[in-house]
Amino acid sequence: MPEKIEISAIICEFDPLHLGHRLLLDKARAAGGAVCCIMSGHFLQRGAPAMLDKWARTRCALLNGADLVIELPLPFACAGAERFAAGGVALAGALGAGRLFFGSEDPDTARLTRLAEALLSEDFPPVLAACNKPGLSFAQRRQQAVATLLGPEEAALLSLPNAILGIEYIKAILLQNLPIRPAAIQRAGAGHGESALAQPGAFLSATQLRDMAVKGDSLSGLVPAETLEILKEERLAGRFPAQLHRLERAVLCRLRTMPPTAFAALPDLSEGLENRLYKASRQACSLDSLYSLVKSKRYSHARVRRLVLAAFLGLKAPIPTTPPYIRPLGMTRLGSQVLKAAQLPVAARPDTFQKLGGLPLTLFQTEARAGDLYALACPEIQPPGRDYWEKLIRLP
Repeated sequence: MPEKIEISAIICEFDPLHLGHRLLLDKARAAGGAVCCIMSGHFLQRGAPAMLDKWARTRCALLNGADLVIELPLPFACAGAERFAAGGVALAGALGAGRLFFGSEDPDTARLTRLAEALLSEDFPPVLAACNKPGLSFAQRRQQAVATLLGPEEAALLSLPNAILGIEYIKAILLQNLPIRPAAIQRAGAGHGESALAQPGAFLSATQLRDMAVKGDSLSGLVPAETLEILKEERLAGRFPAQLHRLERAVLCRLRTMPPTAFAALPDLSEGLENRLYKASRQACSLDSLYSLVKSKRYSHARVRRLVLAAFLGLKAPIPTTPPYIRPLGMTRLGSQVLKAAQLPVAARPDTFQKLGGLPLTLFQTEARAGDLYALACPEIQPPGRDYWEKLIRLP
């Protein structure tokens, strides 16, 4: 009987894969065994297309230390932190991962676990209900409730984006009763959305790197050499950087032709939000104005962007609780060994999805349509159908 492979998982977007991501991959590789990345596809949590397509990002991951890259299906990749984490953790569990590595502004895994346990405790709902003051967002109410339970110092972590995601990973591990050990790593360099001095070796945030890429600034020394080479290749091919503004008219067209019932079918709605979206779609002449018309103290800008993207891509409620398959995008020999013990159907080819039928086929078809729309966001319009003919990436 072959020896069981130790597996470390990383849930990621890698848009683009930068020095901080490389550090995380190095930490996971140092733990031994195989490193498996569960990566979002063409559209991301921030409600926008990835600047680099999923196959290019897969190559970046494999060249920077990953053994296996599988796709986090679209309804999870474009969701809020809770569903994003639930989908990624479920796939990590299906691969047999024993560890989940993630970056956090606070790398104290035990502290993050206490917060996750508090959010899942029986004491939390009544305390949260008591914090229901007018004008407060859900995030603010949640932070106040945790401050009541654990103190303000612990609750302050709920204002840090990477720590929030780490807490959601741990919550998902607990809820799904998986034997995965969370491993928080100190996030290096600029925080999410922050800026740092752009000098060789600096740990810039993905946001800052994307801004520089759009301006055409050199990223030499700011991303791993393997990433830099792929970015150059993709720019020459007219595929990088993909941007949402190239889809603006198409998004507005889609929303303007949607009836109120279609808005009501979107995932992750709160009462009345579908009416705000419908009304805004009949007024807005740009995506920025659309977001502004819908956003409020109760509904964050990020949530509105995700809902608009869901409408454009045709996502509908209900969303499955967890992904029903594993779709590998690329692997090494060790990664292929990991897949042999997977606890979900492995589907790398369109004909496999046809054989599976049902929900897996529906999700794949949704993913493929989203890929065809993504092709319109590239600097040079790309041909459709790539999800049907692109080959699995294999490295030694």
